[in-house]
Amino acid sequence: MGQLTAPLSLNKYLRTQIPDGLKSKKLFFLLAETFQALGDSSRIQIVWALSKRELCVGEITDLIGMSQPAVSHHLRTLRNLKLVKVRRDGRISYYSLDDEHIENLLKEGINHVEDLLQ
Repeated sequence: MGQLTAPLSLNKYLRTQIPDGLKSKKLFFLLAETFQALGDSSRIQIVWALSKRELCVGEITDLIGMSQPAVSHHLRTLRNLKLVKVRRDGRISYYSLDDEHIENLLKEGINHVEDLLQ
């Protein structure tokens, strides 16, 4: 029989088995934060609305039927994670998705859920 060897550490095993090696822990932490932020149905509704066009807080409030303070709180969370960006025009702030990756995440999530519902 072959000689038994000491088990490889998980990191060493993954480095030898996964072509790109392990991503940094910070990358996975930030990805988890992104999914956590998108794990709230109110924030998903806001992201969905912003995937259609740039909107101000009042428009988002009217679209999803949420109070202005609640919408502002969710937008702050999304903005802090660089999921949405803000553009000021005088006293009005307009929000939009930060980049196309966010819209792609939303579309893929919707496709996944639609497949589950079939």
